[in-house]
Amino acid sequence: MSKQDDLSKGTPDAPESGLSRRRFMGAAALAGVAGATGLGATMMTRESFAAAAREAKNKIHIEPGELDEYYGFWSGGHQGEVRVLGVPSMRELMRIPVFNIDSATGWGITDESKEILGRDKLYPNGDCHHPHVSMEDGRYDGKYLFINDKANSRIARIRLDVFKTDKVTHIPNVQAIHGLRLQKVPRTNYVFCNAEFVIPQPNDGSDYSLENSYTMFTAVDAETMEVAWQVIVDGNLDNTDADYTGKYAASTCYNSEKAVDLAGTMRNDRDWVVVFNVERIEAAVKAGNFKTIGDSDVPVVDGRKGSTVTRYIPVPKNPHGLNTSPDGKYFIANGKLSPTVSIIAIDRLDDLFDDKIGDRDPIVAEPELGLGPLHTTFDGRGNAYTTLFIDSQVAKWNIADAIKHYNGEDVNYIRQKLDVHYQPGHNHASLTESRDADGKWLVVLSKFSKDRFLPVGPLHAENDQLIDISGEEMKLVHDGPAFAEPHDCILVRRDQIRTKKIWERNDPYFAATRAMAEKDGVNLESDSKVIRDGNKVRVYMTSVAPQFGLLEFKVKEGDEVTVVVTNLDSIEDVTHGFCMVNHGVSMEISPQQTASVTFTAGKPGVYWYYCNWFCHALHMEMGGRMLVEKA
Repeated sequence: MSKQDDLSKGTPDAPESGLSRRRFMGAAALAGVAGATGLGATMMTRESFAAAAREAKNKIHIEPGELDEYYGFWSGGHQGEVRVLGVPSMRELMRIPVFNIDSATGWGITDESKEILGRDKLYPNGDCHHPHVSMEDGRYDGKYLFINDKANSRIARIRLDVFKTDKVTHIPNVQAIHGLRLQKVPRTNYVFCNAEFVIPQPNDGSDYSLENSYTMFTAVDAETMEVAWQVIVDGNLDNTDADYTGKYAASTCYNSEKAVDLAGTMRNDRDWVVVFNVERIEAAVKAGNFKTIGDSDVPVVDGRKGSTVTRYIPVPKNPHGLNTSPDGKYFIANGKLSPTVSIIAIDRLDDLFDDKIGDRDPIVAEPELGLGPLHTTFDGRGNAYTTLFIDSQVAKWNIADAIKHYNGEDVNYIRQKLDVHYQPGHNHASLTESRDADGKWLVVLSKFSKDRFLPVGPLHAENDQLIDISGEEMKLVHDGPAFAEPHDCILVRRDQIRTKKIWERNDPYFAATRAMAEKDGVNLESDSKVIRDGNKVRVYMTSVAPQFGLLEFKVKEGDEVTVVVTNLDSIEDVTHGFCMVNHGVSMEISPQQTASVTFTAGKPGVYWYYCNWFCHALHMEMGGRMLVEKA
């Protein structure tokens, strides 16, 4: 092992040199850059490196009125939302509520959002991890963004023309949807979902044994958002990705030991990557070679060891991230409890499934990168970037050189190591999940921020760091605090997203409300009226800044009241709100949108409603009264 490799794994403080561990590691990283770039004895000084970083920072400055080059979609972690940032400015543009309740937009409060969330399965929390954008022939098509909810075993779809969640699917037979990726070609037909925890099958209380507990790999139809099929597997599924042929997907698996205690889950030196043959799975389903479990009618194919639809590739140890190189040649599995990553040649998988080669033969290299490799991303120039959680570094390394080294050639595949702050998890380079990876920007999502920002008490934000990777050296240019574990992100070129400026009146998003109005004989574009149906009252009103079409309506105590508001303004950015005081009711109605909310009328009295999205100079005057009479 070289001295550089030894230093990269973390070295205790060196008081005799006057350098802290972090400074010492930084010096080692610079030495690595010098060796890799041919600087040799004229190693970059800290001053020259700082000057290069200052030059890189100029690239992230976006002048007033100018637009960012990329949309960045961040998972909202425990907030259950998706956050939209402009990159490289790192300005937050929007928050898209998904699995959370959001009083600004009314998500989780309005009738439309409750219907999408599943009225019979409303959970107050979410745990978002992996946002991914739909593709056509391996390139982002800007149509949908998909996101998982680990906490409640769900996935959601967001329409990127309006930046609104339009579908939520509850995945049967499993617990804790963690890894999520999309089929890349010919298009995103499937959303691939990993369920992490093993449970009895069926999980009906008749059996609690680990011996009969398994988890599943799930394919969801991207258009209908219905579960297409599931594959039962050995081990705990972690992260997943798909190839560029449409034939294969692969997932890391840990806990091959089938243990419930920490020590038990780390006993084996190797776990595995499970490779799924999508064509064979589809054929099995078509031929009826599946079963159903419990009260679910989803086809479940047996993919445990020995199955014809899966192969298990042994890799070290408790592997975590699984990433496909943008040239479509490799799956890269990150070792987590090994200093290595495993490079799996996708063109060897046909022979693996035909039993022509052994289960380790698809591995073409296992480069040693440092302590705690978690996730790998790419620049489209043959280089990979892997987060090292324990070392608090990002390692830049060359895939071709790593393969040469594995085959016995004396070549250094490490290009650079850069300190990040601190303990990085996911990382993501611009366009890197597609064929178009352009090698401009790298986002590193660090789990701890410690001393990087103003102190705010015991609970700290995390730290998203932006790194310029357009040149030979990585250059850290931005720190940004992020709350409640954003976990992962994806960067998409701005021209790949095409948004609407105002809603179309025939949009399916509020089709159910429009059908209700037609049944009541109400024209949403012109009528403001009250329909009473027993103790159910439907209140229809228009809104045009700065006035509601209905300034007063009467109901009785305990009535089920549904308020439907149609925003007739057709000017971009003139959004109205409807907030009923002391009733927990609030929603957003953007231009040409119809939205509805249902609540129970409180005790007798006067209750004001008002517009809570600033829309006009007389916005404060935009309101009305609900008069509640005794029942």
